[in-house]
Amino acid sequence: MNNITNKLILRDHLAIGRSKLANERTLLAYIRTGLMFFVSGLSLIKLFSDDTVLVYFGYFLIPLSVCLIIWGIYRFIKTCKSIKKAYNIENEIS
Repeated sequence: MNNITNKLILRDHLAIGRSKLANERTLLAYIRTGLMFFVSGLSLIKLFSDDTVLVYFGYFLIPLSVCLIIWGIYRFIKTCKSIKKAYNIENEIS
């Protein structure tokens, strides 16, 4: 541990912990929403097999779900780096 980490008081350590947990919850929310979009898209395609607007909307939801999950992972990594930079943490945030 470096000198700055040793100088952090309990409040700072708790704030870092809360920030890490909030970041993980946000990632899980992105993944949950992406999976919901994916399953909804597949369901619309299977339920309405004839050429309706809902089938096209189902085809739209599937790539949207993949993009949403990728965006969530990108934001998770970006926020992890931001937390490490804000608190001058050298070791890996887990």
